[in-house]
Amino acid sequence: MVCTHPRQNRLWPQLVLAALLWAFVAGVGATTLHRSVGPEPDALDIHLAQSLSALNVLRDLHQGLVVFDARARPIPGIAKAWSVDASATVWTFELDTNARWSDGQAIVAADFVRGWRRAVNPATGSPVAGLLEPIKNARAIRRGQAAVESLGVKAMGLHRLQVTLEQATPWFEELLTHPVMAPWSGEDKRFSGAYTLVERLPGAHLRLQKNPHHVGADQVQIAEVMWHVIEQPSVELARFRADQLHITETIPPGRMDWLETHMAPSLRIAPYLGSFFLAFNVENPTFRGQAALREALSLVIDRDRLTRQVLGAGEQPAYSLIPPSLPGWAAPPPFTQAPRAARIEKAKALYAQAGYSEDEPLKVELRFNTSLNHRRMAAAVGAMWREHLGVHTRLVNEEWKVFVTNRRQGRITEVVRGGWIGDWQDAANFLQLFVSDSPLNYTFWQDARFDQLMQQAKSQTGQARLATLAQAEQRLIDAHVIIPLYYYVSRHLVKPNVKGWEDNLMDIHLSKWLSLE
Repeated sequence: MVCTHPRQNRLWPQLVLAALLWAFVAGVGATTLHRSVGPEPDALDIHLAQSLSALNVLRDLHQGLVVFDARARPIPGIAKAWSVDASATVWTFELDTNARWSDGQAIVAADFVRGWRRAVNPATGSPVAGLLEPIKNARAIRRGQAAVESLGVKAMGLHRLQVTLEQATPWFEELLTHPVMAPWSGEDKRFSGAYTLVERLPGAHLRLQKNPHHVGADQVQIAEVMWHVIEQPSVELARFRADQLHITETIPPGRMDWLETHMAPSLRIAPYLGSFFLAFNVENPTFRGQAALREALSLVIDRDRLTRQVLGAGEQPAYSLIPPSLPGWAAPPPFTQAPRAARIEKAKALYAQAGYSEDEPLKVELRFNTSLNHRRMAAAVGAMWREHLGVHTRLVNEEWKVFVTNRRQGRITEVVRGGWIGDWQDAANFLQLFVSDSPLNYTFWQDARFDQLMQQAKSQTGQARLATLAQAEQRLIDAHVIIPLYYYVSRHLVKPNVKGWEDNLMDIHLSKWLSLE
């Protein structure tokens, strides 16, 4: 006979019931999809959100003129058709007359005009407003040099929208899939996507339910989506193995061999359009005008060791900004052609040239947001700096929203964790981060020649444009404004009963394309 505490006896039926209910929710045949979103989304306002976690949720809640299919290919969304004039600068969209907000009200052309004007309005302070700059006057409006009403977007009746661009923009169709380009009603609880937000518990989860007014709702098979906030990959793995998650956001570092052996049917590793780097605040007195010092800190980092031994999840060493997986892009040759010993000796000479030594070492803060991967990366980089140069590194770990605010303002930052995931498949999407007046330029680097090259590329096409962008990237790399560390791969655990998942370069997987077997 097993003796138990009386209180345990009273709780036991409740615990059994909870376990059975959870098994039903997470198991085969469930109508609720459980996904990890990673860190807490920074915002759920389509004009203020910039974190990957926020954008993934917003793609479920909002839909623009164009959407991505399961393979991240642009297909009609709220626009059922569109045409482009001979100059490729005037786009005319015919909206689906059946498109509805989540409360059943019609989505009309004026909703796009309202939303896009709010996005570029300087008063909004949108960190992603630069994505609208292909649209006529958007750049001038963001700078306060033109009225918001002058934006090149016009409602031609209820269901026709005309957009005028500054110049031909080959990737504009793909850009329209970004949540910032969705319509905006002015109300937080109206959604244009396949799902509506019914509950948000900060630090825990976001619960979404199928939007019955969504066009194509009859084809959406998942009735409810639970996006779970989980900052630690090890916790994701534990919950996945306990059948509490169908899809993880990532996998734990250093566990690739184990995962390949024990979780092979669920492991999904694929090329991904993303780069991870460290960014210098070049306006900070320590690094202002100190390109040689910045280069020294870059030279001593062993990317191969970092990706293979520290991270160990399939990442590829990076020596430039733009991922080599970008179709049609030729990455510049890495500086690893010189033997590592020679690179370290050069770094030591540059370090001394900058005025530092073993007796007078550089003291620097390396700032990053909460993540086991980021902590391991930062510790490894700090150790390499200390081993080869004698640098004293203080690691500063901050919650995401605090980190983003400090990084954007730049008052206290020295070296920060940076990175970018492509919003569309184009090199300019990565390089635009470093244009002098970009709201995402947290290096605070200003280079007239770089800006000129980026502006020049806007009026070019084909190989001429790629050559100009390659010059811009090389100028950025030569200035040692960032330390490229690695290129991302998409890495998830996906339960075998999840159907409709398609690996793709953008690593975008809308819940409406998925189903549970």
